[in-house]
Amino acid sequence: MHSYFTFLRSSFVLALICLAASCTAPRAVINSGKVTAPGQFKAGVNFGGNIATEPIGQLDDITKAAVDAISKKDSVYFDDEIDAATRGLLAYALDPVGPTFDFYLRYGLMERVDVGYKYASGVHVFDTQLQFLGPTGTPENPGLGDWYGSVGIQYAGQSSGIVDKLFLDKLQPLLQFTAKRRDVTVPIIFSKSLGPEEEKGSIAFGAVYNHTFIKYGFEPGRLYKEYGSEIVEVEGVTAKKSFPSYGLFVNAKLGFKYIYILPAITMYYQNYGKYELLNNKAYSFSGMTFIPSIGLQANFGGGRGRR
Repeated sequence: MHSYFTFLRSSFVLALICLAASCTAPRAVINSGKVTAPGQFKAGVNFGGNIATEPIGQLDDITKAAVDAISKKDSVYFDDEIDAATRGLLAYALDPVGPTFDFYLRYGLMERVDVGYKYASGVHVFDTQLQFLGPTGTPENPGLGDWYGSVGIQYAGQSSGIVDKLFLDKLQPLLQFTAKRRDVTVPIIFSKSLGPEEEKGSIAFGAVYNHTFIKYGFEPGRLYKEYGSEIVEVEGVTAKKSFPSYGLFVNAKLGFKYIYILPAITMYYQNYGKYELLNNKAYSFSGMTFIPSIGLQANFGGGRGRR
């Protein structure tokens, strides 16, 4: 019976998170190993979700009723509920959970190199991809071979809005939590063409490395603790950390010539490390992240592909 109620509580927390669009760096790998042909464009939209085990577990310890009660007090003493709230806020900033949406544009800059821009729920993303394996033609002017390989690099930056839509935002006047993060993502992609030069799409797989740099802080107001016989304000915390993530992915591109559907799944493991929190507390975080997604992509432009 206890496990049943635990499941219901976890489901409720996840539902609350999913009601708000997550502001998270897009780490899903949806590209194939073949880059955009020179002079050609690709445009698309992508829908997905960021399902991270650590923040879900931390937020499971916090009830919305407790948050409402704390937010209405004129002054608050540091206790287990405040400690759980700070852990939940930080865990969520490390790996925001919830639905994701982005739209993007890619351009074939030169043979074997393309560049892209992506806008994802307030996050600006820039990337480039270098093809080291396979032909560089087009369906109208195909090359020899149907296997492709490429390596990419992506940069994304985001700031304080990370937790604005989480139900813990009611504690912001009390905890004054801020977070800024930068993500660098490096995927290695291999793909098999369906039809000449991906005319009917492709099946892709590979490995991906991500490194996150985060600066976070708590500057509490109206938060106190007992220190001997005295009552003192809880001091703030500001720190910088970084951590690596290691992942695998598989995706598909299914359609014909100009319009394609892109289903994908990307999985990461990360040891986020140990973090200082309020009242001289420190906690370590680690866990898995699953990013399923599905998108729609259109190709246009003449292209100047070569063999």
